[in-house]
Amino acid sequence: MSKTQLSLIIIVILIGIILGGLILTWDTTTSPTITDTPVENVIKATATKNTLGRKVENIQSVYSEGSKGGKLFTMDGFSVEVTIYEEGTPPQFRLYLYKNGKPLPPTEAQVGITLTRLGAPAQLFRFTPEGNYLIGDQVVEEPHSFEEAITAERNDKTIHWNYAQIEGRISMPDTTLKSTGIKIMTTSPATIKSTLSLPGEIIFNHHTLVQVVPRMPGVVTSVSRHIGQQVKKGEVLAVIESPILAELRSQYLISQKRLTLAHTTFIREKKLWEEKITAKQDYLAAQEMWGEAEAKLNLALVKLRSLGVQPESSYSGQNLARFEILAPISGLIISKAIAQGKTLKEDQEIFTIADVSTVWTAITAYPKDLNIVKVGQKAVVEATAFNVVGKGEITYISTLIGEQTRTATVRIELDNKDGKWRPGMFVNAKLVTEEIQVPVAVSVDAIQTIHNRSVVFGRYGEYFEIRPLELGRSDEKMVEVLKGISSGEQYAAGNSFAIKAELGKDSVSHDD
Repeated sequence: MSKTQLSLIIIVILIGIILGGLILTWDTTTSPTITDTPVENVIKATATKNTLGRKVENIQSVYSEGSKGGKLFTMDGFSVEVTIYEEGTPPQFRLYLYKNGKPLPPTEAQVGITLTRLGAPAQLFRFTPEGNYLIGDQVVEEPHSFEEAITAERNDKTIHWNYAQIEGRISMPDTTLKSTGIKIMTTSPATIKSTLSLPGEIIFNHHTLVQVVPRMPGVVTSVSRHIGQQVKKGEVLAVIESPILAELRSQYLISQKRLTLAHTTFIREKKLWEEKITAKQDYLAAQEMWGEAEAKLNLALVKLRSLGVQPESSYSGQNLARFEILAPISGLIISKAIAQGKTLKEDQEIFTIADVSTVWTAITAYPKDLNIVKVGQKAVVEATAFNVVGKGEITYISTLIGEQTRTATVRIELDNKDGKWRPGMFVNAKLVTEEIQVPVAVSVDAIQTIHNRSVVFGRYGEYFEIRPLELGRSDEKMVEVLKGISSGEQYAAGNSFAIKAELGKDSVSHDD
C-alpha cells in the first residue's frame, strides 16, 4: 500500500469519527424542514416540545382541496379537512379526519378552531363527534371572512395550522372617500318612528271659505276681479247701482240735516225759556224733536253700516246708488257668479274667496287602520308629483264609513303661508303610529342588497367589509338592526353603492 492510499484511508476514518460524534450529540428538539405533497400544499414546520412535554407543530400552511370540497390541511400524513356546511341549516363547521389519505373516525383527534374577524373579538369553536365528522358548537356567521387558527391534538402531538379567508372586503383609504362621496356614520341607539302611509288630496280649509253677497239688490256696472286671482282684504271686486242704497243715503242726509235743525231749535228755545220769554212747554217740545232727529240719524247710520257702507257727511256730485262690493278677506277667488249688466238679489252668492294660508289634507283611511289613527296625531305629508313636504296634525276623523268607498275621511291641517300647497294635489300622508327606542340602528340609505340579503359595509381601518344584517322596524330614515353589526361600529352611509360596484359579484361569493 502506497503512502498516498494510506493517507486517504486515515482521512476517511477521521471524517467518520467526526460525523459519528455529531450524530450522538444532535439536539433532539430540532427537525429538518419538511415538504409534503401534493405540490400546491407546501408546508414548513418546526417541531418543539411544550412545557407539558407534548410535541407541537407550528405550521403556516397552504391547503389543498379535500374530498368533501373543503380545505385539506396535512402534516406527517395526518389531515384535517375543514368544511362549512349550510344546506338547510345555519352555517356550521364540519371537520373530517384522515391518515395517509384514508378516513379516520372523528374520535381520533381533538380539534379546535379560533376565528378572528375585523372589528370583533376572537371566536373559539369546539367540536364533538357526529356521524363520520366533527361538528362545531356555534354558527359560522356571515360573512365568512376571517383568520382561522386550527389546533389538532392526536397521539400526544399538537399541530397548528393558520389560514386567512377574505370575503366581501375592499381596501379604500380615507383620501378616496371624498372623491367617491361615501359618508361614514356610526351605529348607535335611535328612536324608530313607525308610520302608516295613506293616500290623500289637498283641499281648501272650509273654515276659511267666505261667500260674498251684495247685501242689496242692484245692477252690476263693473267687475274688476275674476276667478283664480289673489285679492287683498278691502279690494273692490265689483260695482253695482242700487236704488235701495240711494234711498238709504238720502235718508241719512235728511236725518243729518233734521238733527242739525232740531239741535239749533233746542238751543234757542232753551235760551228763551231761561230768559222767561217762552213757556217751558215749548222748550220741552224742542228737546223732544232734537231727540227724535238724533234717533232717526242713528237708525239711518245703522242701516248703511249693516250693508257695509260707511256714511259720508256729504255726497255732493256723487252717485248715491253706487255701491262697491269689497273683498271681506285676503285670499283666492275660487268661484264667481257675476257679470256686468246682471241684476243681483241681495243674498245672491257672487264670489267665493278662500284664505289659503292654511289648507286641509283629506286622507282616505280604511277601517282596519282607524284603531291607530287619532286626533292630534303628527303626520308628514308629501306631494306625489312635486318635491313638497309638510308637517301637520290630524284635526278631524269622520265618524261614518262611506257606503260606496267603505273608507273614512281623516283631515290634516297644513300651514301654507308660502303657497306651496295647491288644492287638488295628490299626496301621501305618513302618520306616526309608534315611537320605539332601539339599541342599534343604521341609516336606511346605507342598506344594500347582495345575494338577496340586506347588508351594510363596515369600516375597519382602511377596509370596508360586508356585514349581513337582520333588520327590524324602520321609519324610512333609520332601520333597527337585530343582528349583524354592533353599536359603535362605523359603516358606509351615503353612496355606499359605490363600494358594492367596486366589489363586484365575484368578490362577495363564498370561498368555503
